[in-house]
Amino acid sequence: MKLKHLQINKFLLRMGEVVRYQNNPHDIVKKSMFAAIEKGHVEFVSYICRANKELIYIYDDVYETKGYIFHFSIECRQEKIYSLIYGLDKETRKKIGLAGTESMKSMLFSACLLSPESRLNHIQGASLQMQRELQWFKEVARMVPSEIHDRRDNVNDLTTHELFTINHKNLKKEAEMSMKGTATSCTVVGALVVTIMFAVAFTVPGGNHSDTGIPLFIDKKLFMVFIV
Repeated sequence: MKLKHLQINKFLLRMGEVVRYQNNPHDIVKKSMFAAIEKGHVEFVSYICRANKELIYIYDDVYETKGYIFHFSIECRQEKIYSLIYGLDKETRKKIGLAGTESMKSMLFSACLLSPESRLNHIQGASLQMQRELQWFKEVARMVPSEIHDRRDNVNDLTTHELFTINHKNLKKEAEMSMKGTATSCTVVGALVVTIMFAVAFTVPGGNHSDTGIPLFIDKKLFMVFIV
């Protein structure tokens, strides 16, 4: 394990030397960056971006599906890589927040998409999954300029809030059904608990005569104290 870690460090050093002074990174660097983001390899992304700060603006200009690296980290729901944005200065964060707005590929657009199934399945239950998706959307919305929130896309003429609602329609239904099931289960359990407590409250020490129903210890002083 230690040897493997040393080999990774050597590889990162070599990659850092390759990209340090490149203004136009090779396709291999781009592919490596986006592959690392998809897999959540935060050390690789962090080290390469420190070696060449311009790489935070790498754009997927081949397929134009991934966008910028922070956009793609949101789409993949890789929070550790996305959190690297907080290490940047305010002006750079604003620049990244505005990136891709002309083509409706802003960071908030990425947060509108449904989380990949591989990431979503890490969270148990539709209600908690929906909660996580909402947390992502609100966090990214806090990062991007407010004017982007109500901007409509050029294809469907929808705002980011509307897109989020459409993309999460099925998950929302599953979450609602899950919550109803949970509420029903809790109601049944609650009713059983109340019934048991009620029965215990009206159970007298020693029991009752089977014929008359009168408590067996009715003549005892301690019994009268219990009743009071």
